[in-house]
Amino acid sequence: MPRIQIRHLGELADAAAITDDIPPCLHLHLVVAGEVAFDGAGGPHAMAAPAIAVFRNDQPHRLVPAPGGACRVFCAEAFFDGPAAPLLLEAFDEPLFLPMTAAMPGLTQTIQLIALEVESPRCGGGVLLSRAGEILLIGLLRHLLANQILPRGVLAGLADPGLARALVAVHAQPAAPWSLESMAETAGVSRTTFAERFRDNLGITPRRYLNAFRLTIARREIAAGRGLKRAAQAAGYESPAALSRALSRSAGVAA
Repeated sequence: MPRIQIRHLGELADAAAITDDIPPCLHLHLVVAGEVAFDGAGGPHAMAAPAIAVFRNDQPHRLVPAPGGACRVFCAEAFFDGPAAPLLLEAFDEPLFLPMTAAMPGLTQTIQLIALEVESPRCGGGVLLSRAGEILLIGLLRHLLANQILPRGVLAGLADPGLARALVAVHAQPAAPWSLESMAETAGVSRTTFAERFRDNLGITPRRYLNAFRLTIARREIAAGRGLKRAAQAAGYESPAALSRALSRSAGVAA
């Protein structure tokens, strides 16, 4: 459930610093013209248009335009409201620098549309760019899946057809009585194969993933004022007491 908030579009005349004092999100920087150097913890990384750089909110960085050339960018923040949001953001533990010269046709068309609006603003451009930003994000995620760019995490799991079937089923019915056997059956593989592939692709066991997903759902329900009983039912816990124990264990680990 992404929300796109545009931060800058148009010419990048001076260096711009992006700090880490905002809520969890992804910073999307689309270079539509010229060349930009992204300066962060890993050192400067120069990219010429068309290109996309992705940073998580806890990765401060700077955008530095190339000297002597016109640089135009589309910069936005992508916030994720769904219960899988923390698990998705965990996958972006390193900045991504992605040339878009050989992107999939749909993503290329979206980039061209954004570039046209950035270069020649017209009536209704703000609304169009907000919607185009959402499509850009979806196209980017599909690009990462198709090219298996992220080695671990939710997107790496979704790139595996069998794991994807299990993940989609768990996300759709988190309160179902999921076991390792039932998840493996949904994936169409043996229990051992499923456990190994899940751990290799997501860097976590199926049980820990399911527990983390259910805890996120429960916390959202509690934050919405629905109480422990409703939260336990929505997240698949046997009772409010079981949920309370899980929350206490999670708080102990976090501490």
